[in-house]
Amino acid sequence: MGRRLFALAVFAAMMWAPSPLISEAQTGSVVRDVAYGPHGAQRFDIHLPEDPRGAPTIFMVHGGAWRFGDKDARSVVLNKSTHWVAQGYVFVTTNYRLLPEAGPVEQAQDVAAALAAAQMEVAALGGDPDRFVLMGHSAGAHLVALVNVDPAFAEAVGVRPWLGAVSLDTAAYDVVKIMETAPRRIYRRVFGRDPEYWRAASPAHRVKQAPPPMLLVCSTQRNDSCPQTQSFATVLRTEGGRVLLLPVDLGHRQINSRLGKAPGYTAEVEGFLETLGVN
Repeated sequence: MGRRLFALAVFAAMMWAPSPLISEAQTGSVVRDVAYGPHGAQRFDIHLPEDPRGAPTIFMVHGGAWRFGDKDARSVVLNKSTHWVAQGYVFVTTNYRLLPEAGPVEQAQDVAAALAAAQMEVAALGGDPDRFVLMGHSAGAHLVALVNVDPAFAEAVGVRPWLGAVSLDTAAYDVVKIMETAPRRIYRRVFGRDPEYWRAASPAHRVKQAPPPMLLVCSTQRNDSCPQTQSFATVLRTEGGRVLLLPVDLGHRQINSRLGKAPGYTAEVEGFLETLGVN
C-alpha cells in the first residue's frame, strides 16, 4: 500500500472507530482500548498520572516474536507504569496486528499509526504531545527502531516529532545480515525469502539521516544481542545520530519485566530520559 493510501486508510479507520469518551476519564486511571484502526488488534491503553497536564509520555510497544504478545501483559505494563506514572508520566501501551496477518513492516506502520493517535488522545487529556519517548522490547524494540530511524513511517500518518527512543534488547537490527548468515527458524518464518523485504524490515538499512536519540539496551547473557546492538550503534553514529549503549547483566525477559523495579538499571534509563529533556 502506498504512503498516501495508508495515511488515508488510517484516518478513515480512526473516524470509523472512535475512542472511549476521554472527557470522562479520571486522573490516575486507565483509558483502555483506544482504537486507531478497524482491526481488533489496533488498540492502545493510556495510563494516566494524577495530574496529566503537560505530562510527558512513554509509548510502549510489546514484544513476542512478531507473532504474539499483548499490551496488557504484566511484564510489559506493571513495573514500568507503576514507576513512571507515579513520577507524573503518561504511559501508553499499544497492540498491533501480528503474523500471519501482518509482517514486521506492516507492524511498524501500525506502531506509527498508534503513535499518531496516541499523541492526539494524550493532548486531549492534557498531556504534552511533543514530549513522547518511544520504547519497545524484543520484537517491539525492532519495530520502534524502524519507526525511529526512518521518517517515512511517521510522515505517512502525520506523527508529530518525538524526543527519542529506548530499545530493550533486540537482536534484529540488521535483518539482511541475519538472513544471509544461517538464520534461525524464527527469522525465516518472520522475514521470509525476499531480500528486498529483508532490507525494508532492517533498521540498519533504513537509516538515511540522524534519527532522534536512542538508548540501546542489550543483554550480556545472550550471544547475539550486544554484537547486533554495537553494530547498529555504529551505523547510527555514522549518520550523525546520538546513541547510548547499555549492556546489562539481565536475561531477555528480565530486561523487560524489571525495568521500573531494578534500581540501577532503571536509573540508567532515567538518566537517558533526562538527556532528552522530558522533565
